[in-house]
Amino acid sequence: MTSSPKPVLWITRKLSDATMERAAKNYDVIPNHDDRIFSGDEIIAMSRDVDAILPCPTEIFNEQVTAQLSKRVKIIANHSVGVDHCNLGALKSRGIVVTNTPDVLSDATAEIAILLMLGAARRASEGDNLVRSDQWRDWSPSFMVGRQVTGKRFGILGMGRVGRVAAQRARGFAMEVHYHNRNPVDGADAAIYHSNVDDLLANSDVLSIHCPANDQTLGLLNAKRLALLPEGAIVVNTARGGIVDDDAMIAALKSGHLWAAGLDVFNDEPNIHPGYRELNNVFLLPHIGSATQETRNAMGFRALDNLDAFFSGEEPVDRVA
Repeated sequence: MTSSPKPVLWITRKLSDATMERAAKNYDVIPNHDDRIFSGDEIIAMSRDVDAILPCPTEIFNEQVTAQLSKRVKIIANHSVGVDHCNLGALKSRGIVVTNTPDVLSDATAEIAILLMLGAARRASEGDNLVRSDQWRDWSPSFMVGRQVTGKRFGILGMGRVGRVAAQRARGFAMEVHYHNRNPVDGADAAIYHSNVDDLLANSDVLSIHCPANDQTLGLLNAKRLALLPEGAIVVNTARGGIVDDDAMIAALKSGHLWAAGLDVFNDEPNIHPGYRELNNVFLLPHIGSATQETRNAMGFRALDNLDAFFSGEEPVDRVA
């Protein structure tokens, strides 16, 4: 990049040290040292002083916010794969380029999906609580009996980048992989394709959600579809909370139709449905699917790659709008 002065870049959250150091080389960075979440009005006000914004999913660019963004803002380079916090149509109509960070977080998120599967199947939350609270009294053959995943059917809802890595990991447990996607995926390594969601559910002892959140998928896993899962199935979600109907999920967990669930994402997080906290058969994590040092650096660098390309007059490789 040779333009001078440096473009002004607002980085809305506290990113990795390596990301911030690299950003400072090419941009006049406005950081968020307090790592607080900005309101829509604050985003609008900040936009008057910046050429680019590097946000996270915590910053909401809905139609109302987008309509009032300063004309100075030329690009929003998201620090995420998901862009459901952005109204892409509204941003595109304003001529604002939008990018994301695919590929680099697939391994880390797939690892969390497998952790959630195992934690839910083997009652990890219950066991941890027993040990920490000094309630563990003895051992017996009937104590803390869980479910084994080896050899079971692993259903993938959305065979994208993360779904494909999760499939590879599941095969390490000799699981039979099934999946639903809009179209069959080349190189799915003998996974069994289902052309509709209902067929996938009927063939999933473990259902792992990896589809994006959009108008077609919000509330997709409702009471009717949960009932299609085999008795004693496990549901894992590392995608977006909005794909799941919380009331229906909680009812299925309470009834025993679902053995357990492993959840890393939620509706209205961190203000999750209080019913989840009352259940022993839910393994809960605080949206940490991509939270490894390696992945956070890679995500920050990918966002900066897109910014560097844009301000050099090139097409950002990860442009989504």
